Amino acid sequence: MYDLIIRNGLVIDGSGAQGKVADVAISDGRIAAIGQIEGEATREIDASGLAVAPGFVDVHTHYDAQVFWDPALSPSCFHGVTTVVAGNCGFSIAPLTPATAPYLTRMLARVEGMPVESLREGVPWDWRSFGEFLNRLEGRVGVNIGFMAGHSAIRCAVMGERAVGEPARPEELEAMRQMLDRCLSEGALGFSTTNSNSHNDAEGRPVPSRYATREEFVSLAAVCGRHEGASLEIVPGLPPHTAEQRSLMIDMSAAAKRTLNWNVLAVGDNLALIDDQLLISEEARAAGAEVIALTTAAPMNMIVNLLSGFIFDMLPGWEDLFKLTLKERMAHLSKPEVRRELDRRAQEATGLAHVARWRDLTISASQDASLVGRTVGEIAAERGVEPFDALLDISIADQLKTGFLVAGSGASKAAWKRRGELWKDPRTVIGASDAGAHLDMIDQFAFSSAVLAEGVRERKLLSLEQAVHQLTQVPAELIGLRERGLLRPGWRADVVVFDPATVAAGPVYLREDLPGKQMRLYADAIGVEHVIVNGDQIVEKGRHTGRLPGRVLRSGRDTATRPMPAQAA
Repeated sequence: MYDLIIRNGLVIDGSGAQGKVADVAISDGRIAAIGQIEGEATREIDASGLAVAPGFVDVHTHYDAQVFWDPALSPSCFHGVTTVVAGNCGFSIAPLTPATAPYLTRMLARVEGMPVESLREGVPWDWRSFGEFLNRLEGRVGVNIGFMAGHSAIRCAVMGERAVGEPARPEELEAMRQMLDRCLSEGALGFSTTNSNSHNDAEGRPVPSRYATREEFVSLAAVCGRHEGASLEIVPGLPPHTAEQRSLMIDMSAAAKRTLNWNVLAVGDNLALIDDQLLISEEARAAGAEVIALTTAAPMNMIVNLLSGFIFDMLPGWEDLFKLTLKERMAHLSKPEVRRELDRRAQEATGLAHVARWRDLTISASQDASLVGRTVGEIAAERGVEPFDALLDISIADQLKTGFLVAGSGASKAAWKRRGELWKDPRTVIGASDAGAHLDMIDQFAFSSAVLAEGVRERKLLSLEQAVHQLTQVPAELIGLRERGLLRPGWRADVVVFDPATVAAGPVYLREDLPGKQMRLYADAIGVEHVIVNGDQIVEKGRHTGRLPGRVLRSGRDTATRPMPAQAA
């Protein structure tokens, strides 16, 4: 007697092989058999006309905080995701000290767009070690979740206030190495960090990891080499990457003898830039290292404002603006000479050219409801002013709270074709959902549904089997997941049953369901009928069952070391 049999579905096993109609039997949390199954089960699911695939794997989330108030991890669970990795970009919330908790709370609110009210009300902040943090979550997560040990959290725990603004002393670097070693021993999946000018704290200063020397980055990465199943993740900065950024990533991978995954390779309008960014993988392999890009599933629409300054602070010469108080900033932005200089510098932003096309930005939120839904260019023409002046005038009237929708670049047919090629490129992995972060700004959380809907069904950029392979086996192998990412007898029963003809993400809308009555962007799943984690059903006909069968993943136990190119040869 099996626990569950999924009958008559198109079984796509995740390997890329042609799908076939078959049954899938599950017992004791594992795949028991695949084929024409004559036995009986406690429960059965009729999957006729549906696809049956391994659960999708999301290697780049920021669910570190949300897991405490939403252990189901929505909306990922509804879109067929059964395994996630959090703690990316150096922004884990463990290890922790009483002194660093308030700073990390404010930093996450700024750099990852998590409402500070939700962080204060919804997160207990009462652990110290990485192991204590993981133990708090055991038995109360809906999907499998693992966490990277974040550079900024470690730096704060060791250096205190000196973490922001100062290089580490030799004894501090050694203490950080020892702390990371302990985090990995207790189950951290690897080491994550950032050196990107997009990452600034609540006071507008670079986050702690950005004050690290090259020696610190490489020395900490090397600690991962001591631990089975540990890997590396970094945000190196905006493209085009400098020779220094490239060599840092290669040296980190080589020092650890581990794969390094960098975020993010987005397809914009400058397609030649993509080829340049991919060269890092070839350079790394020549050096016996491995550097893999995380690439997006769709053009990245963003909602930005001049209050938080996130994204705007990446424009050349703009970073000091967001160190000013609100009153000072508004006064500064009212000066004509300041406006002209900021505009001039913004037009130099190669990787953010679409953000600085002021006339194309759309008002998504304003105290003046008559402006919502209109472009800055339309309003500027009506007022007889330059688009940048209109943008700033509107913002100042709103106390800098005006929301501007930045339409993602890379929406042309040629860009979509290149995006599809990237998905199949061995130098990339699909992801960059940032689920759990940028809750009022970015809508990439439904990346799996986007690939299946637009990538497969609408644009035919890859086959259904290829898409499932890229959403399951490829990311699972990137982080070395044991017995996950494929439908294979004896492996963990993480399964998604969906309708290839209808699977999609619904319209993006604002949903008030965060602690402190805060809101987030959300999109419901369409066509995802059933989701099973470790043999237990968490989604049935699009509704959550309330079950929380997820496993807290720990390096070594749940992950194996991915062979380096030289080792695999």
